[in-house]
This record gives sequence, C-alpha cells and structure tokens, in this order.
Amino acid sequence: MAETPTSPLEAALAYAEEFHTEDEILWDARRRAAEVGVAPIPPGTGAALCFLATAINAKAVVEVGTGCGVSGLWLLRGMRQDGTLTSVDVEPEHQRLARQSFAQAGFPGGRTRLITGRALDVLPRLSDGGYDLVFCDGAKHEYADYLSEAVRLLRVGGIVVFDSALWQHRATDPTRRDPDTVALRELGKLVRGDERLRPLMIPLGDGVLAAVKLNP
Repeated sequence: MAETPTSPLEAALAYAEEFHTEDEILWDARRRAAEVGVAPIPPGTGAALCFLATAINAKAVVEVGTGCGVSGLWLLRGMRQDGTLTSVDVEPEHQRLARQSFAQAGFPGGRTRLITGRALDVLPRLSDGGYDLVFCDGAKHEYADYLSEAVRLLRVGGIVVFDSALWQHRATDPTRRDPDTVALRELGKLVRGDERLRPLMIPLGDGVLAAVKLNP
C-alpha cells in the first residue's frame, strides 16, 4: 500500500503517479516480477515511455533492462504496430517471463527481439542511427556508457530515456557519495552539457531523464 503523502508536493506527485492506471496484463507482469525479486518501473514512468514512443511514431526501440516485461509492454503499446522492441538483459529467466507478458498482451513474437547479455557487449553491435528511442534501466554505474551508445544509435529526433534519475532522492543530496548516486549526478551533467541533446527531467516515479537528439 502506498504511503499517505505528508505535504502538498508529495500529494501532487502521488496524484500524477496514480493518474495512470494499469490493466490486468500489466498487473500480471508486475506479479511475475515480484516473484523473482525484480522492481519494475511504476505506472507514471511507463505512461511516459508510452507517450514518448507514440509522439515520435517509434518503430525501432532499444531497451536496456528487460526486467519481466513491464516497461516493454508500455513501450510496445506506444510504438507503431510494425515496430520492433530490442531488449537486452543479463538474466534469461527474466526475459522468459517477459515473453509470457508480451504473449499475454497479444504481441506476436516478431515484435520483440530479446538478447541475453551485458548491455555494453550488445549495444556496440547495433546499427548507428537505426533507432527512434533508447530506454535505459540497467546498471546505474554504466549509465554514462549507455548514453554514449544511445547517442550513436539514435536517429536525429530520437529520444534517450533514463529511469531512476533521482535515485530515491539521493541524487539531490550532495552528502550521498556512493558510486551509483555519483554516477547518476554525472549523467545529469553529461546530458545537460551535450550540445547534441535537448534534455528534460520528469519527476515521475524515481525520476525520468529524457533527451532528444538534435540535428548536428
């Protein structure tokens, strides 16, 4: 059960999160995730992914971190009907559960390409400029490297999205110096300082950092 908000700001953020509802298919995917100890993105983050994929008419999407299919379901629902989701994860069992979710939702097998392996081993093998959207929800200490790969993979006008950009509010606390928090702060600096990108921080879920690839 969600905690009762203690301030007007928390109440507003809770309202924004709860504005987006999920159906039985997404709830089943969340249940599978809970059974194997995976924490999927919350509904607000999923809705943001679906919105962005719809807005740019995404046909080719890369996802770092398959989890058990929650984020993939949101992305697929926003993509074109002839689009393909390429999803990378080191855990084959998680991807097996994701396939169950995709099949339950009625997406044919050809709509997804699930690759088991480390993202930094797989991403360099994907085509330059061949993707409309890249979603990153993998190892936080590798986010800067994901950014480099995403900028290469995206077409002009494509979008890179990072989950957990606020990292349970740790990213805003300068006293927090653990490696993941430092990596997320550095990611923010990199995105803001990259003239090839136009960024946006969205305070949904655990923080969504998105950036559009500009014309050089």
